[in-house]
Amino acid sequence: MISQTIADFTTLAIASGGWMEMDRVYLQNRILGMIGQTKFETAEIRQSPKTSTQLMDELVEVAKNNHMVGESLSEQEIFEAQLMDFLTPPPSVVNAFFAQFYAKDPRNATDYFFKLCKNNDYIKTRAIAKNIVFPAETEYGTLEITINLSKPEKDPKQIAQEKNAEEVDYPKCQLCMENEGYKGRNNFPARTNHRIIRMNLDGESWGFQYSPYAYYNEHCIILSEEHRPMEITKKTFDRLLKIVEVLPHYFVGSNADLPIVGGSILSHDHYQGGRHTFAMEKAPIEQSFSLKKYPNVTAGIVKWPMSVIRLQAKNKEELARAAHEIFARWSVYSDEELEISAYSQDGTPHHTVTSIARKKEEGFELDLVLRDNNVSKKHPDGIFHPHKDVQHIKKENIGLIEVMGLAILPPRLESELKEVANYLLEKENEMAAYHKSWADQIKTSNSITKENVNTIIEKEVGKVFARVLEDAGVYKRDAQGQAGFERFVTTFADN
Repeated sequence: MISQTIADFTTLAIASGGWMEMDRVYLQNRILGMIGQTKFETAEIRQSPKTSTQLMDELVEVAKNNHMVGESLSEQEIFEAQLMDFLTPPPSVVNAFFAQFYAKDPRNATDYFFKLCKNNDYIKTRAIAKNIVFPAETEYGTLEITINLSKPEKDPKQIAQEKNAEEVDYPKCQLCMENEGYKGRNNFPARTNHRIIRMNLDGESWGFQYSPYAYYNEHCIILSEEHRPMEITKKTFDRLLKIVEVLPHYFVGSNADLPIVGGSILSHDHYQGGRHTFAMEKAPIEQSFSLKKYPNVTAGIVKWPMSVIRLQAKNKEELARAAHEIFARWSVYSDEELEISAYSQDGTPHHTVTSIARKKEEGFELDLVLRDNNVSKKHPDGIFHPHKDVQHIKKENIGLIEVMGLAILPPRLESELKEVANYLLEKENEMAAYHKSWADQIKTSNSITKENVNTIIEKEVGKVFARVLEDAGVYKRDAQGQAGFERFVTTFADN
């Protein structure tokens, strides 16, 4: 039976485009040796009824029984990636296939690459499927809520191994080009089956890859070949618009480049994109204005819990210049009445933007989300950060993905919300104390039954996420906040 598994796995390897039928015996023997078997029995050459990951699981199980792979999670992941590398053509071949498909249609190219990264288990589809996902209807449209369960929990043995692991600065970070084909180690992920598409963005080398633990459809990362910190400049807007010109069926966005309001990795210049429509994209412009220097750019304030300026134009160069001017003005703009300060007394900058680009039939679109990372005694985690009363649900940074309306909530909530349900149903429970005030409010305002309790909790979580985004909004959605937003807009717009 294991010989048939090897034969089926080999057939998939040849179908991936990296090998030829002449390589079959060689591949079978390589896999045979990896899993600790010494003899290959007769097997049928066929299209396997099993998926690539199912075949991989069978091979890993034999390897474990033969003591060819350790018991720790990291050792198993390294072994799995080495197996799946057989299903992955070399980088030069992958890039050549991508270019061939792209010549016909950009969608064909990304379809090819996305399918490859799923089939070779670089994109952890089975782990991603564990995430809890539900919609939340709000005044801003349908927000998306996810409780992130995809990343596997580390076992005590791996934690100990990581603690005692030798410090190695290669690759410099998990977004560096040097990850491609890297074996991995106890404290660094396996990347043997990882591939990167090379991109030229106005004469500069960048890479295009998918995220292993995707938060939405075709979640991709565009990364600089050079390991350098995130920085918002005029080139940022140029690159974003160039990327959506090259991949017009994808959006692409940049996290802010400052702590608290930035993403999880600020040490490597990169953007994120994908084939997904977020609630923010559907949100309408509620107040239009014109720009003095850029008459061909349409502009307006978006109806959204955060402070968003939307720009649209046919000419991407003019659009990028307009975006950069607004960013530059925001970088130095203060409104003390609203606790908005561009700099600390020591000169530390506090203003930046989260920016999102899209290609539309009528041209290009850029959303600029104004960000401020100041802190205060009242809000030590951030004035424009989830406030204390909502941190029982979400206390982490609000990055690009959440800005657009998709909540990435911590895995602790899977079990904690079950206990909240038990509390609401007046059953025995171990509900965390920090949920009590929220749970009491839910109980007071709803008629709760065992049939509707989970639906009610999901609706209330959605309300909290909307509040989280409002907390992160620089200009609040009240008369005072909107008047402040208009004051800023008049610094660069026609009256």
